[in-house]
Amino acid sequence: MKLFTKSFLLVMAMLLIGEASVRIFWSRNMSGRFEYGYNLTSGFEEEKDGRVHLVRAGGRRFRPQSFAMPKPQGVFRVFVIGDSVPRGPGMKKAYPYQLEKILREKGIRAEVFNLGVPGYGARRCQIVLKQVIQYQPDLIIRHINWTNEYEDEREYRRAQEFKSWHPKNWLMKSMLLARLNEIQTENIFWRLLPQEVRMQRGINDDDAEIAASQNDEKRRQWREFVNEKALEDAKIIKDAGVQGLFIAQAKIRKTVKGESYLDDEGMDSLLVLLAREGMHTLSMKDVFIHDSNLKELFSDGSHLHPPGHQKMADALALELIPLIPKQNLK
Repeated sequence: MKLFTKSFLLVMAMLLIGEASVRIFWSRNMSGRFEYGYNLTSGFEEEKDGRVHLVRAGGRRFRPQSFAMPKPQGVFRVFVIGDSVPRGPGMKKAYPYQLEKILREKGIRAEVFNLGVPGYGARRCQIVLKQVIQYQPDLIIRHINWTNEYEDEREYRRAQEFKSWHPKNWLMKSMLLARLNEIQTENIFWRLLPQEVRMQRGINDDDAEIAASQNDEKRRQWREFVNEKALEDAKIIKDAGVQGLFIAQAKIRKTVKGESYLDDEGMDSLLVLLAREGMHTLSMKDVFIHDSNLKELFSDGSHLHPPGHQKMADALALELIPLIPKQNLK
């Protein structure tokens, strides 16, 4: 029997062509791809002319935006870091964009960039923060949520697995094969599989996440971890000589009678600690506490409709305008 048959050589040639194509034509998209957001510079493209582009790459689904480096004189630069809540239902519908619009209408030369990424928890948001510090921010808004730590932990394990040189991972050093392997575990593809197949594979992220979120001890650990990382974020911001504003997420809950109310799950105590570190703070609970019809503002338990984003932008503008130096006025 011949070892190198025509079929074998054809398959190998196709794999080599595929691998070369991925590395040459999709290098930007694949940069940091298998670090799942744990790569410092993924999503930040720095051009030779100094322009920085925010792109979808390396596990970071940034909304496309760009800014100049060094920062133009007289511009008040703001970065918003968080998860899918500040990211919003669309670029122009989210509160970062609306905030910039309000500030400019007030005669302030401001630029506000939305760095919200779905599913990002305390670990990966801090990595984004460390990179953003390099881009001359005047203010960093950090939107804090307690509900994404499962995804952060899962993606950290995936990133470490791809880094390992254990023999079982040798094939995954190929970008092409690694991407094909990744597809089978992503949510869209996964949900198309029959339940029997998922059970046989023994992996179901949705079920595992629900189980973890209902574990009181796990939730307590996550909250303590998020608090710890938030205080670390405050120190990073403070040491960089930048102003910081932390937003505490609020969620809609139901009473036994079916009435809706807002719950910040005790995050007000974290805001107190952050204020002691010199950070400005804002609670979503305080912003929406007097609204009688929360369904018009919230699209679900956590995310906002466009009117909710507008109200957040209004509240943020009230907090920020007194902090902006006169030289940033047009």
